[in-house]
Amino acid sequence: MSYSKLFGSGFTERNKDHFAAIVHVAMDDGIISAEERAFLDRVATNLHINEKDYEQILIDYKSHPINPPVEYDKRLERLYDLARMVNLDHINGESEITLLRKMCLGLGFSSNHRAIVEKSLELVENDVDLETFVAEMKKMKK
Repeated sequence: MSYSKLFGSGFTERNKDHFAAIVHVAMDDGIISAEERAFLDRVATNLHINEKDYEQILIDYKSHPINPPVEYDKRLERLYDLARMVNLDHINGESEITLLRKMCLGLGFSSNHRAIVEKSLELVENDVDLETFVAEMKKMKK
């Protein structure tokens, strides 16, 4: 059975939307650096984004909505990916942080989203893995 038949088109569309959100962060400064491209390549592979869809999303990333997962841990995983993308620039300029805040809101982190973005950027700057990131972010919820 093929991957697409196993998970269905809804799963594939959510992955495309998630990938488009990450591309949106990467394109905030108007260019995709070599580091960002390498990260996008890895994320695309992990999300099972094919080459055709990858190229189309690069062209038309703004047409994909941010569809937050229902599960809190999955939303944290998406935040982790987005924070890592912002951190790749090693700039964390105000426009990128503002965009990450918007995506944070889009992922359903409405209360204290500014603190969530700060903490997420701090954690990825310290090069924590996903498991540590999720555990630390959950401490903020308490």
